[in-house]
Amino acid sequence: MKTRRVSGAEGSHSGIDLAPMLDFVMNLLVFFIITAVFAKEVGMRVSRPGGGVGEGTKESKSMIVTIYGTGDVEIENRMIDVRAVRANVERMHASKPENGVMVVADKSVPSGLLVEVLDQIRLGGVQDISFGATR
Repeated sequence: MKTRRVSGAEGSHSGIDLAPMLDFVMNLLVFFIITAVFAKEVGMRVSRPGGGVGEGTKESKSMIVTIYGTGDVEIENRMIDVRAVRANVERMHASKPENGVMVVADKSVPSGLLVEVLDQIRLGGVQDISFGATR
């Protein structure tokens, strides 16, 4: 039996051509590098109050509005109706326009009541509202 030899370039080619795959990988690499440069992280900067010794004696500049789970509203140690929140806030804001309002709400306060009180405060002209919670 004779073995037949194939001579020439046709017989010596035994593999996969990797050039197209390398071109594709290079294109992906360039794409990801370029998109990584332009990607921006979205965040929110929060300024936390610095705690120090002796700051607790400073007079509070905020009007405190307390909302209890029973639906009662208290402003500056006076129980008032929800409809009277706006008038009290307007009176305070007229005398001290730089002061804000701190709303302290119990955990069991219905969200509808909280929103109603916040609306009354906004209608009273105060935009600086901070929140607190009771234990």
